[in-house]
Amino acid sequence: MKRVYFSSKKPLHRRHFLRGTGAALLSLPLLDAMLPNYGKKVFADGTRTDSSPQRFIATCTNLGIHTPALFPEKEGKGYELTTYLEALKDHRDKLTVISGLSHPEQQGNNGHASGLTWLTSAQRPGLAGFKNTISIDQLIAAQIGIHTRYPYLALSTSGGSMSWNSNGVEIPAETRPSYVFKALFTEGSDKEIAEEMRNLERGQSILDTVRGEAQKLNRELGKKDQEKLDEYLTAVRELEYRFQQSAGWATKPKPKTTASAPQDVADKLDTIARQDLMYEMIALAFQSDSTRTITFQIGGMNAVPKIQGVSNDWHNLSHHGKDPDKIDELKIIERAEFESLNRFFTKLRSIKENGKSLLDQTSIMYGSNLGNASSHSPRNLPIIVAGGNYQHGSYVAHDADNNTPMANMLVTFAQQMGVNIDQFGSSTAAGIRGLETI
Repeated sequence: MKRVYFSSKKPLHRRHFLRGTGAALLSLPLLDAMLPNYGKKVFADGTRTDSSPQRFIATCTNLGIHTPALFPEKEGKGYELTTYLEALKDHRDKLTVISGLSHPEQQGNNGHASGLTWLTSAQRPGLAGFKNTISIDQLIAAQIGIHTRYPYLALSTSGGSMSWNSNGVEIPAETRPSYVFKALFTEGSDKEIAEEMRNLERGQSILDTVRGEAQKLNRELGKKDQEKLDEYLTAVRELEYRFQQSAGWATKPKPKTTASAPQDVADKLDTIARQDLMYEMIALAFQSDSTRTITFQIGGMNAVPKIQGVSNDWHNLSHHGKDPDKIDELKIIERAEFESLNRFFTKLRSIKENGKSLLDQTSIMYGSNLGNASSHSPRNLPIIVAGGNYQHGSYVAHDADNNTPMANMLVTFAQQMGVNIDQFGSSTAAGIRGLETI
């Protein structure tokens, strides 16, 4: 390992103060001093209340949505149903269609790079010097995750993730509904629970050592490095708190369900069946109050999906170049996705909780990081918001050329979840026109 020096010329390894703890993955942040030449339902948490908690899910289709088949011609509540909205007509009163939103500076190192920042709004994704920021779901989970067994779930049909932690590191997504079901409802054996507790206790012990050694080191640092180290120690304290909460949940019995354990869809080309099954797991996760924050990335493919009437590669169809035959096939795929989404809405609407439907208790954002997948444009994004405590029923068209920051809407979602913020990422306001709360 390369040595770095304080101004006193005393050698210091970056992981020096962690020696003997067995925690090779825990290390100091990069400090300037290390640089060369430096100087009434019972919910999961045990509460019983007549008011149900809010949930949040963000779903992104990463090969875009053909917006001429989504956006109506006229704004307002009396909009005409388009091809895709026809599939959601039973829930028209519970959804809002929004156009004219985007994040600024999203042209990255490739045409799909904007998928990295759909929930963060960080700029210039993938280019030199890029570092992602925390995603809105993780900001929410950090505030309310204490109340549920799982602070969040990151899910995907293809392995990609939209969730990013406070250090801008991607959080891996689960693709197997069977594993989600097991995590939600299958009890571990006494031996497995004991092993989990030992691992949590070991982690707590490591953090105790890290904190103590870091506090000793703090006295040797300059002001700027002390500030960086304080940020690091804050993260350690947050992790300690999470360990404590995890220990509590490890010994609590999991909720019961009458649902059968699912069998994963083996055929990767059967994309709609895979989406349907994951939506079922999402509904179960919310219904059992196992989590209140979920991201779900729906990945396209460089292959022909198993959908009747489709005979061409999905990715190729998304780059249709205005070819009417390709667009017709693309619309078959995307219409099937909206029908799957409709079944999810129907499921949530059928589940009652304290006199309301689970749909009414869940803010759902569905859309894409691409406004025009054929040209890889990250402008004028297709967005549907459903459920939650919003004044629904309208199509709201923001300026298609001078887009409204999408991050303004993300602030609204966070506030709806009880997070007290008025700014996030590139936001310029705490909310957007057309998504007012009830």
